[in-house]
Amino acid sequence: MTTDVVFARWRERTERQLHRSLPDPQTPPHGLHQAMRYAALGGGKHMRPLLVYAAGQLFDADETLLDAPATAVELIHVYSLVHDDLPAMDDDDLRRGRPTTHIAFDEATAILAGDALQTRAFELLATAPGSDALRVACLQTLAQAAGAAGMCGGQALDIDATGKQQPVAALEHMHALKTGALIRAAVRMGALCGGAAPAELATLDRFASALGLAFQVRDDILDIEASSEQLGKTAGKDLTQEKSTFPALLGVDGAKKHLQSLLEKMQDSLAGYSERADALRALGQLAVERNH
Repeated sequence: MTTDVVFARWRERTERQLHRSLPDPQTPPHGLHQAMRYAALGGGKHMRPLLVYAAGQLFDADETLLDAPATAVELIHVYSLVHDDLPAMDDDDLRRGRPTTHIAFDEATAILAGDALQTRAFELLATAPGSDALRVACLQTLAQAAGAAGMCGGQALDIDATGKQQPVAALEHMHALKTGALIRAAVRMGALCGGAAPAELATLDRFASALGLAFQVRDDILDIEASSEQLGKTAGKDLTQEKSTFPALLGVDGAKKHLQSLLEKMQDSLAGYSERADALRALGQLAVERNH
């Protein structure tokens, strides 16, 4: 079975789990429930759930154990997008080819929808199948990745740096928190569900760190080279908002070379694994080659 077929199956599984996990839009408060479903079921690459399933496959984890972490990490990602698009943050009106949640509904509803998506993620992990120890480990992993030491901290650094030129090391640190922390958490939770040993977790963290950074470098390149129609969001926002990016600091060619070096790091991290790591390898390749 090719990785494309496997990824399609995992995406369908993720969509089913999201449908089941989100509240009924016909029950009150209707607007909140509708906004939650609008934000979470609006398409997307589902990269983070795919990483949960791929890391779990590496250690032969039961997919029923992977469903809750995969769904939870996607809900956290979606909540972050809803809040990032708000006027007080990145102030965007297009996401996944549709009006952003605060445009489709209103600002207050979008804020509450993001809040509710976040708390639903942790509720899913708290009630997931598996041992108490596994539930606690996944809860801790996702909470750390989503908070001040991870995604939220990275977003704060991004806001502070708007309009300033950062050195490359500072830019990498910011994105290791803002984008990379949730990607590392996805890989770690999948591996935890398969009973990975501490040394294996450390190896996969190196892979995921390189992947998270590669994902952002590719994003920066696409912001310059792709159209809004291709991206499903507003192109050229980084330039308009005077943000530091890898093409701005390294040049477009330099950013592309950096992207290839990150791909080599990912490949090296997985060199000791058999074909069971092929799904992770393919996701690393996808992060580098994607066009939206």
